Amino acid sequence: QVQLVESGGGLVQAGGSLRLSCTASGSIFSINAMGWYRQAPGKQRELVAGITSGGSTNYADSVKGRFTISRDNAKNTVYLQMNSLKPEDTAVYYCNEVPPIDYWGQGTQVTVSS
Repeated sequence: QVQLVESGGGLVQAGGSLRLSCTASGSIFSINAMGWYRQAPGKQRELVAGITSGGSTNYADSVKGRFTISRDNAKNTVYLQMNSLKPEDTAVYYCNEVPPIDYWGQGTQVTVSS
């Protein structure tokens, strides 16, 4: 049974930084592409960053140059370093495979104040 546990969210002022972590269990983490998704109130969940098993990355235009995704296969963990945060980055952030499996963790709330 897959489990995804996200952490690291919080309240930060615009321009600040946060680092999110997600630990996966119950899946063959090292061979799966992983991603960070977010869902803002009243909006659909969107993929903001992805990373392949080999370390290739891609980003949504809205976060390119500000967010960095990375992974540690030995720890079954994927990270999202978020810099220069903006109020529009406020959302619940989730990790999942890319494409996502039909299971979502509890997410971690990121709130950016102006």
